[in-house]
Amino acid sequence: MPQNDVMHKITVIPGDGIGPEITAQVLRVLKHVNAPFSYEEAAAGEIALNTMGSLLPESTLESIARNKLAIKGPTTTPVGGGHKSINVSLRQKFDLYANVRPVRTLPNVPCVGQDVNLTIVRENTEDLYAGIERMVDDHTAESIKRITYKGSERIARYGYELAQKTQRKKVAIVHKANIMKMSDGLFLKTSLQVGQEFPQIETRDVIVDNACMQLVTKPQQFEVIVTQNLYGDILSDLCAGLVGGLGVVPGANIGRDIAVFEAVHGSAPDIAGQNKANPTALLQSAVMMLEHVGELKLAQDIMAALIKTLGDANARTADLGGHGNTVTFTDAIIQNLGR
Repeated sequence: MPQNDVMHKITVIPGDGIGPEITAQVLRVLKHVNAPFSYEEAAAGEIALNTMGSLLPESTLESIARNKLAIKGPTTTPVGGGHKSINVSLRQKFDLYANVRPVRTLPNVPCVGQDVNLTIVRENTEDLYAGIERMVDDHTAESIKRITYKGSERIARYGYELAQKTQRKKVAIVHKANIMKMSDGLFLKTSLQVGQEFPQIETRDVIVDNACMQLVTKPQQFEVIVTQNLYGDILSDLCAGLVGGLGVVPGANIGRDIAVFEAVHGSAPDIAGQNKANPTALLQSAVMMLEHVGELKLAQDIMAALIKTLGDANARTADLGGHGNTVTFTDAIIQNLGR
């Protein structure tokens, strides 16, 4: 049962490709445990572009602004034509400054990294992703890497507070301040200052190329990583590769008042409509959403059922070496939840 009586209306963005299939299954699980949510569906991605003339319709933005919570399946941004990434647009529109990516080894999921359990906290609104660039001439392009005290301070604070909340003992600040002494230097200096307010947490700073090597060779040494936008994007995918790929890791984009929980993998149009897609990543994002609203017991119950289901080869989807499909995998999770 829910831990409190507060109902939350959430915006549901099914997305493109396999998005509607996995979203439907995640909603089945949430409804089975009587999660304290009501659901308002909204469109984004190629489907929205084809039916409403916009990748990110105003009605969808209004729904997210109104509800403050959203869960989003994978969306497709067409290549070329000046189309802006939907994820980048959402982050900038709602100032979703913290990209939070937990990465953990799941039992019975083929992977190269054992006993990995870390969280990447990535600054989401500035750095090169701010899109400040220009053509100097026909043969030269410039991009501006903008780092601010405000952006650095709040992402560092979010990372340390998350470490404190989840009883983690170590924060690693990842940067390239040895080369970019002003921009990355500001990020590092600011993050270290924030870290001084949390003396119970061990702080270390790691140059990004060394961090990549350390993550590949000994990822178990990391608990919370705080980093900038570009580095965080790269490290998030690297770490996902350690534990089985983007199909088994969740993600969230969190601001002061609004949070969007998402599948971080692609829309996989080649298997759309074939009942082959694995809902594990989006289901874990829903677990993060439950934790976000304080429903810790429901979150723990769903994770326990997911882990138990992953131990059943007949239930696991084919990408995990199993014999199940999207629906039967979810059926097994629901069965393992009981109730």
